[in-house]
Amino acid sequence: MPSELEKTMESLIMVFHRYAGKEGSHGSLTRRELRTLMENELAAFLKSQKDPTTVDRIMRDLDANGDGEVNFEEFVSLVVGLSIACEKCYRMQLKKTRSWK
Repeated sequence: MPSELEKTMESLIMVFHRYAGKEGSHGSLTRRELRTLMENELAAFLKSQKDPTTVDRIMRDLDANGDGEVNFEEFVSLVVGLSIACEKCYRMQLKKTRSWK
């Protein structure tokens, strides 16, 4: 039976491939595919952004090899960055909660 972490990794892979390859290369996301993925899977994050060019900026930042598409490795760096930011918020909230006790 897979562990919680193994299921999470599988989910990450499946989400990526659900959106990848419909327009461009089979194993990568075009700008439009990345936007669709983020609108569906990271809707709260996108809504919190004030800049309407957020997806374009993220695409530019993620596309390390400059091919105009985001491969799985580049995509994972987005997930890692967002996870780190969320974990920092979690720790700050935990500190606030503990200070009330």
